[in-house]
Amino acid sequence: MGIIFNKPLIGVVMCQIDKGGHPTQMVHNKYLDAVVTAGGVPFGLPHSLMNQPGLLENATSALDGILLTGSPSNIEPWHYGEQGVEDYADPGRDKLAFALISHAIARQMPLMAICRGLQELVVATGGSLYRQLHLQPGFQEHREDESLPLDDQYAQAHQIQVEPDGLLSGLVHGQKSLWVNSLHQQGIRSLGPQLRIEARAADGLIEAVSLPQHPFAFAVQWHPEWHCEESAQSRLLFDGFINACNRYQKEIRL
Repeated sequence: MGIIFNKPLIGVVMCQIDKGGHPTQMVHNKYLDAVVTAGGVPFGLPHSLMNQPGLLENATSALDGILLTGSPSNIEPWHYGEQGVEDYADPGRDKLAFALISHAIARQMPLMAICRGLQELVVATGGSLYRQLHLQPGFQEHREDESLPLDDQYAQAHQIQVEPDGLLSGLVHGQKSLWVNSLHQQGIRSLGPQLRIEARAADGLIEAVSLPQHPFAFAVQWHPEWHCEESAQSRLLFDGFINACNRYQKEIRL
């Protein structure tokens, strides 16, 4: 009897919030649903995996891919050499996400990162961020209008130009530009030497990056998980990620 491959198991980083006085870790359904729609099985990764030696390694040994989600929180600025504090930080997520990135790079495990996840990949590989992008001259407004209904907040906001011959270009079948939503107050200031630019907004802001020396490590600043099942463009991104996870599963199981 041949080897039977299951649907790939995708580790999804969780965020810390306060829920009526109860410390709570959570992940929005939209990320889980996007993984399921593309053919993966999501598996929540709590911050406590960092509390004891071996716990993270034990959990990740069963995974076929890692998804770093967006979040209302921001990375603590000391991680990229800046002073001060964030109004809404999540140091437990910082610690876990950076460890997951190191794990994915070392094992060549597929990694997809969204919004805060992109910023985590940038910082983990030696890059830096603009903490308040709207205060920087020359950039368009990248924040959402929180007074609007969610469907309007997540509506297409601007175009990005896709770099030729990159991972993103391959995923979207060579399209040169894409319309994307925009719901972020921070953005990429600089990249470390490991990352490749995959797309930019019209104002020059980097909107997508990848690790060229990795089979599939890809990050976007926008939110393709929003109503993913209704967007052919978003499905291409998640399908590419899950296909990479399927390949990884077959390679490590043989």
